This record gives sequence, C-alpha cells and structure tokens, in this order.
Amino acid sequence: MAQTHDAIIIGGGHNGLVTAAYLAAGGMKVLVLERRPYVGGASVTEEPWPGYKVSTAAYVLSLLRPEIERDLDLKKHGLTVYPQDPPYFQAYPDGRSLMIWNDHAKTRPEIAKFSKRDAEVYEEYERTLNRLSEFVEPLLMMTPPDPTSSRVGDLLGLLRAARLARGLKKDLYSEVDIMVGSAKDFLDSWFESEELKALLCGQAVIGTFAGPRTPGTAYVLFHHVMGQVDGMRGCWGVVRGGMGQVSECLAAAARQRGAVIRCDAPVERIIQRDSRARGVVLKSGEEITGRAVVSNLDPHVTFLKLLDGRRDLPGEFVREVERFRISGSSVKVNYALSELPDFTALPGKKPGPQHRGTIDVCPTLDYMERAYDEAKYGRWSSEPFLEAVIPTVYDASIAPPGRHIMSVFCQFGPYELKEGTWDGEREKFGDRVTEIFTRYAPNFKGSVLHRQVITPLDLERDFGLTHGNIFQGDMSLDQLFFMRPVPGYADYRTPLRGLYLCGSCTHPGGGVMGAPGYNAAREILRDRRRGRIS
Repeated sequence: MAQTHDAIIIGGGHNGLVTAAYLAAGGMKVLVLERRPYVGGASVTEEPWPGYKVSTAAYVLSLLRPEIERDLDLKKHGLTVYPQDPPYFQAYPDGRSLMIWNDHAKTRPEIAKFSKRDAEVYEEYERTLNRLSEFVEPLLMMTPPDPTSSRVGDLLGLLRAARLARGLKKDLYSEVDIMVGSAKDFLDSWFESEELKALLCGQAVIGTFAGPRTPGTAYVLFHHVMGQVDGMRGCWGVVRGGMGQVSECLAAAARQRGAVIRCDAPVERIIQRDSRARGVVLKSGEEITGRAVVSNLDPHVTFLKLLDGRRDLPGEFVREVERFRISGSSVKVNYALSELPDFTALPGKKPGPQHRGTIDVCPTLDYMERAYDEAKYGRWSSEPFLEAVIPTVYDASIAPPGRHIMSVFCQFGPYELKEGTWDGEREKFGDRVTEIFTRYAPNFKGSVLHRQVITPLDLERDFGLTHGNIFQGDMSLDQLFFMRPVPGYADYRTPLRGLYLCGSCTHPGGGVMGAPGYNAAREILRDRRRGRIS
C-alpha cells in the first residue's frame, strides 16, 4: 500500500523548504516534490559554463529572516554570507561617480560631491527607514487578519497591527506615504540631488512593472531595505557558493528534521475528492496521497492549472485568482569575464570598492522612467536600468583562477512583446546590455568570455514563475497584507480543505525571505493540533 504523508509540498523553492523544515520539526511526515533536478527554485547555483558556478536567477541575500536562520541552524549547515561594503556604486556619463558605504562618515563626502544638503540629510533618512523597519518587521512574521471577520484570532490580529501602528507615532504618516506613494515623490521629500535619488530608486523598481513615478513603488523600495546581514540593517550580501547554497542549507535542515525531498518529480495535478485535497499525481502517472497539500506555486498555477478550478472552489474566489496580477518585467544577464570592469569614473582592474558593491547604471530618474515607458508599450527598454554584482571579488571559488562572474539584473523587459518573441530578441537584448556597460567600462565588451540571457519567458519556463514575475505576483497595495493573494484568504489556507499556499504570492511577498513558508507552516501545524488535518 502506498504511504500516506501528512503533508505534500509542491515545489522545492526556498519557501517550500522552510515550510518542510518546520512541519517536520513539528512531527509531521513531509514530502517535498521538486520538478527540477535540484532544489531551490529561483535561488539556485548552476554551471552554464565549465568551472563557473553562477547564481542563475536570485543573486544577493538580505531579506532571509534571522529567526529562520537561527531556528534551522543554517550557519552550521554551511551558510556563509559576505556583507557588501560598499553596498552601492554608480558611475555617471560625465565621469563622476557615487559610492554609498556602510560607514556614514565615508558616505557623507561622496554625497557632498552632488549636494552638501543631501550629505547631511542622508543619515537621518537611513535612521527613519530603520526605525520604520523595526515596527513593521513583526508584521512580516504574522498571519494577516481578515478585517471583515469577527473571529477572535482575526480581532486579536487587527489589535496587534493597530498597536504596532500606534507605536510609530508621527512616523505613521511616513509609513502611509511609503505604502501609497511613488518612489519619486518619497525621495523628493528627502533629497535634491538627482544622482542620489536615481541610485536609491533602483530598489523601488526591482522586479516591478512600474516606473519611479508610479504610486506604490515607495513600498517596494521599503520592502528591499528591511533586510540585514549579520545584524547590519539594509545591507545585502554575497553567499559563498552562490545562492543555491541557501537552498541546499534549507534542504539539509529539512532532511535533518525528517522531511523527504524528491527532485525530478513534476506534479501534474492535485487530487480532489470529497471537497478536499487528497494528494497529487505526478507527470509520470504516479499517485501520492497526503493529508495536506501545500503549494509553493502562484495562484494561477495552483488553482487554474493543477486544480479543476471550477470544482470545489467558490466562483468569486476563482474570479479573484484570475484578477491576481503577475506582471513580468525583469531580464537577467550573467557574464563570465576574463578581467574586472575598468571604469572610466574609477579606473582599476584589480578588485576595488567599485567592484565590491552593487553597481548601478541609472543616471537619472527620468532615465528610469523612459525605460519603463518603452516597456509599457510592449518593447524591451533600449536604455534599461542595470544593477550588477560581481560575486567573485568575495568568493573566488566559483570561477576558474583569474576569471570573474558578473550578474546583471535589468529593467524593463515585458513578458509580452509587441513585436517578435523573446526567443528571437534574447541576444539582441544581451548585446544592448553589453554595449551600455561598455560605455562606463571600456574594457568590458572585450572581457566577455560567456554570456547567458534569461528573459521573462525563461523565468516562466525554467523556474515556474508565471510571466517571469520574481515575486509570484505584483507587490502593489491592493495585493499586500490581508489582500495577498486574494481578500479573505491571506491566512495561507484556501477554500479547498487540506490545500495551503506557502509561496511568495502570500504575505509578506517576494524575495529570498522565507517568511511566507514560516507563516504557512505555523498555520498548518495549528490546524493539525485542532484536528483539521487527519
């Protein structure tokens, strides 16, 4: 007789692995099914060229919750993160440059090159964001309450959220501005330097089909500064061994607690019987039964592809799922280089501070807005916003001696092109990225040994990210907190009994954070204690 599992998790991405580890620690018999040859979803390390270990999709770490790192002993499993210092470097067409350091004393003269006023204000700006983060972070690890419900748990959740809001005092007004405003308006309220605002605005459009003037982009900026590395708030880091090491450590923690992980096991459909999820059927035809099914996939795939969505689900719920926006906007270009970029603004081919931080190409907010304008009308941006990281300056083990890897995250590339297809346009886009980067580092084009261009279509085909959306759904105000993924179902449960969601499509959203998986596991274990999973 086939073995029945307490929980079957569809998708071995980082959130699915977090859920697996906590459920197994709670005494449940857990099976993770991953369709690819290895775990990780978009947080993977692959070898597209011999000797080069590339973080194919996700490329830096900051948002992973420290509670998860501690609970699962990820450092003991081998997780090592190198904090980026300086965090940011940007060169400008006129030969100037701006560098942001973790040390405010070193940052102040850099900003003063463009605005003495902004140099004095910047430290208060960071203090304010950090202060807001301290109050908002507890919301990340809680189950969103349903504001229309009179259940005790929802009422207590609303009370807790209200207390956190009250604790913000006057900062509450800033928080409202962040939630509903545009990144441009928010940054304009702080700074006068176009160069500084453009550098900071990059975090507001990453993975988002929106420009700096679009309402709601201020929250995306805030979402990306809520992380930390080794206790340093707002800091990003490079993972030794690549981003796949995060997933491997999570998988090791899950296995240590008793979870079973199967790769090369794509799920064809979820078994529905007696208005309940009863297991899954693999593409091979194998049936696996389970008392609970947990999907790490987005709502479109879970409810409209793996389920008979018109059966056992309320019509209004299905309509809300169909309306859930998942807009792809990002292209990733990975390079193997024979030498480091030699920037006109800060020359040098030996590893220097200009190579250690995130390297932005975005001279002005108008530059970014124009890039978005092209994408709005179905064209990939001819002058895209670029954000590059060179992990080999921290970890030489991932490339042959003397060689380097550079990952470039690019905005904007719409999933649906008005003319042509991504399979036909992929290399043209890669050529444009190479050309633009060479404007700032003249040796760059000649240093390229290999290149890999990953389009929104590739993100969908290879990683299961619908339309190539790296957050499994737009991070707009109407799709956050108790509205994510759909109103009335933000508690990781679904209308089909025994079926749960644990991916980035749920609260608190995208990034290699693990919070959705953690929160989902808590609710599943709660249901098990109440006898709802039996």
